[in-house]
Amino acid sequence: MAKILSEITCVTGSYTTNEGVKKNRYLRIGSIIETKNGPMLKLDQMPLKEGGWDGWAYINDPKPKEEYQQRQKPKGNGFDDMNDDMPF
Repeated sequence: MAKILSEITCVTGSYTTNEGVKKNRYLRIGSIIETKNGPMLKLDQMPLKEGGWDGWAYINDPKPKEEYQQRQKPKGNGFDDMNDDMPF
């Protein structure tokens, strides 16, 4: 398996915190991986943002795999609070 050297992220918008601080919203759009032929860029998605993407992206050190699993792990399947009895 190829080793991830860097993550590619871009700004897709902004939001305001409860304290009134405006912050940027980032999206991981791909990664740079090490292959037998050298580094390669893999874009997983193209960012959509109001006014269109300007083409700029950040190259960051990869985050630990556990952090992504915790962030993306769903809190149930959306049907946990449903009753098993069917009325029909």
